[in-house]
Amino acid sequence: MWIIACLSLLLFFTVLTAGDAAEAAPLWGRWGRSFTAEGGDASPDTQLTVELTAPGGKRHTVSGYWDGDKTWGVRFLPDEEGDWRYETRSEPPVKGLDGESGTFSCRRSSSASATHNPFLKHGPLRVSANKRYLQHADGTPFFWLGDTVWTGPQLSKTEDWTEYLNERAGKRFSVVQFNTLAPWRTALTDAEGETAFTGRENIRINPRYFRRLDARMDAINAQGMLAAPVLIWSLTDKDPGKYLSEDDIVRLVRYQIARYGAHHVLWILAGDNPYNEATTERWKRVGRAVFGGKDAHPAPVTTHPTGMNWPWASWANEEWLDVLGYQSGHGDDERALRFLHSGPPAQAWRTPPARPIINLEPPYEAHTSYQSKKPHTAYSIRRASYWSLLSTPPAGVTYGGHGVWSWHTAVGEPPTDHPGTGIAPTWREGLSLPGSADMKRLAELFTSLPWWTLRPAQEILAAQPSSDDPARFVAAARSEDGSVAVLYLPVGGEITLAPGVAAEKTHAQWFDPRTGQRKEASPTDSNRFAAPDTQDWVLLLRRP
Repeated sequence: MWIIACLSLLLFFTVLTAGDAAEAAPLWGRWGRSFTAEGGDASPDTQLTVELTAPGGKRHTVSGYWDGDKTWGVRFLPDEEGDWRYETRSEPPVKGLDGESGTFSCRRSSSASATHNPFLKHGPLRVSANKRYLQHADGTPFFWLGDTVWTGPQLSKTEDWTEYLNERAGKRFSVVQFNTLAPWRTALTDAEGETAFTGRENIRINPRYFRRLDARMDAINAQGMLAAPVLIWSLTDKDPGKYLSEDDIVRLVRYQIARYGAHHVLWILAGDNPYNEATTERWKRVGRAVFGGKDAHPAPVTTHPTGMNWPWASWANEEWLDVLGYQSGHGDDERALRFLHSGPPAQAWRTPPARPIINLEPPYEAHTSYQSKKPHTAYSIRRASYWSLLSTPPAGVTYGGHGVWSWHTAVGEPPTDHPGTGIAPTWREGLSLPGSADMKRLAELFTSLPWWTLRPAQEILAAQPSSDDPARFVAAARSEDGSVAVLYLPVGGEITLAPGVAAEKTHAQWFDPRTGQRKEASPTDSNRFAAPDTQDWVLLLRRP
């Protein structure tokens, strides 16, 4: 796997050169060039744009980015095979940046690493035609199984980042969800003492910081995983999304889009913002400013609200917002459980316009729960994940492990500036939390089904086991053609299907979410099933 990842990294990465030699890029990989300003008028504020003409004649305009001193870079993700042309413009016009032109070729790669990399094989992500899930350019559905590693890119060593990605890829994680910037409350600098910018007003961007981040982003895509960066954190007064001006936020976010827009990404605009009366309009304006003019290969966009917060009713007309992300949070009382399976996401998915819905932050495994003050277990993580997937049309879910999300290295301490989360394992110990292996089994289950056709279908149950205890809620979903049904029983027990479902005419299986094993399920009468025990189980029903 390490050799395949390295070969794939070479495919994604094109050496940046200012020469005139012909260049090449793989289809759905990445082409890039650097340009050197030769005039004295260049400054970090000089704007570089590049117009690219596809073999078929379509034109794309992308922004370049300042990379320090007198160097600017541009990156592009080509989607047509053949010979491409490019020409640069700078404002103000600067020799070496303005009027440069050239060509590069694009061909589909047939290498072993390309056939193992879903992005080189199927293309970048977009929202499906029915707006319910993500899919590749060729129509292949993409199941989002995210892993939360907010500070990993900033604090990891190269070899440790490789170890992390290999481990998570082996568990079928398809997305790495992280925060791009330091300073923020859990990482005031990266491991080399660098910050993404300096100052608090009229900030100056620091390319040294982003060069280190380049390698982390490259490695994610080379592993065949999607990068899901939070572009700016915005919860406390220590977070740049709170204290920077709107103009500086727009500038900083645009820089990241220019630098990483040719990677395979889903943008998460702001982390942990309440999107309340005081902040909503500001972030709508930022979203329109940076994503409203999407050109070539517009990566999907979402954002990350605070816990148990569903602010999206007033965002229906924000066309740049492609995915509705939410955070069910780290609670474990009745209110938190009801939010997971019967809260606003479960109600809002029927309201147009349709958008994919993803729980970006269910409870983290081993994180101290808000109410009981006990660590969340593998069971509570499984329960939250299955409820999240089955309460809306499934698009995916994100996992989090304590110690991993903060890239924790200290022993016997909570993560930096998060004392209420509890003593954390080190990031390497956190990789082995049992719930992460349960996520592998979850992914294997869903990808064995036409998961993108499932819709919440509580009507296939005659009744819930309990109307008073939210912990006993059975989540049910059925494919649009009625051929497949999935039911999650959090505490085993018996369920009765609604009249007309006809259990005796279906093939039924019990799926064990702790082991991945399946066993035949037989109804105790025409419409009733009894789980093997009182642990959580998934019942699969297939119509012949």
